[in-house]
Amino acid sequence: MTNHRIALIPGDGIGTEVLPAAQQVLDVLGRRHGFGLTYTSYDDWSCERYLREGAMMPDDGLDQLRDKDAILLGAVGHPEVPDHVSLWGLLIPIRRGFRQYVNLRPIRVFEGIESPVRNARAGEVDFVVVRENVEGEYSQVGGRFNSGFPEELAVQEAVFTRAGVSRVLDYAFDLAARRGGRLTSATKSNGIVHTMPFWDELVAERAPRFPRVAWEQEHIDALAAKFVLDPGRFDVVVASNLFGDILSDLAAAIAGSIGIAPAANLNPEREFPSMFEPVHGSAPDIAGRGIANPLGAIWSAALMLDHLGHPAAAKDVTDAVAGVLAKTDVRTADLGGTATTAAFTDKVLELL
Repeated sequence: MTNHRIALIPGDGIGTEVLPAAQQVLDVLGRRHGFGLTYTSYDDWSCERYLREGAMMPDDGLDQLRDKDAILLGAVGHPEVPDHVSLWGLLIPIRRGFRQYVNLRPIRVFEGIESPVRNARAGEVDFVVVRENVEGEYSQVGGRFNSGFPEELAVQEAVFTRAGVSRVLDYAFDLAARRGGRLTSATKSNGIVHTMPFWDELVAERAPRFPRVAWEQEHIDALAAKFVLDPGRFDVVVASNLFGDILSDLAAAIAGSIGIAPAANLNPEREFPSMFEPVHGSAPDIAGRGIANPLGAIWSAALMLDHLGHPAAAKDVTDAVAGVLAKTDVRTADLGGTATTAAFTDKVLELL
């Protein structure tokens, strides 16, 4: 029997509430499909640790994770810790240290969920945002100068490399070839004069390698509008780090709630562990009340199973989630219901 070594990082806020739900689902699927899961939990890698010790994780944190097959993360963030401190202390070092250069965010309108966008209907909206995950606008190049003086200056440099852009484009084109055969590239080359024309040139350069994929490019502002006006037209959308981050959150809202949305941080070559996480963040306003939506974490666990070579088990998860939403009135508060995290999880387990 195949056994997978899984690192669990509950993190902060509702992360500690939704990760156990995902673990329950994983255990059921392991028994059904004949694979094992061995968990190592890193409960104190969090903002609470930062407030105590000045670090989100130990100095050898990446070394502790290196031999794992995958990482399942709950959430990161605390009102008393600036977001750039918490993210650059845990999430981003893992992404970059393990070359998780693809951020994969599937978007789907489920039957039984009413989208706030009237044209977003179940069965018609089902696409994926592929976000470049380790360079682009979120580089570390830059700095602050003349701090405290009237002429204080902040410089942030975007970094786009041929290797970095090409590999994420190849991943996106290949994914489109296996899905609906359509790819949309997000750009802003009419306003950003160096990096975005470079991105566009590389899209055109890589496209002939994938003759089965029809592709187009859209300026980010127009693309955001089309996400709202006609979300059913998209199949695979590929974007830079910043554009992909914004577009995928917008798309999650179109799907009904950011509490639904999963994410995979992938090292496609599998030289390092990949990391899976719900998009919703730590949600400190509802933390500790037992009402968080576990769907994002459960769906993220399904993405992890697919990555680990268990597509049938992953489909069981998404089928069960779809069944709960389509056939029952069990909903957490973000979806207009009154169910607790535990009640929603129990209903998923029941259908499994």
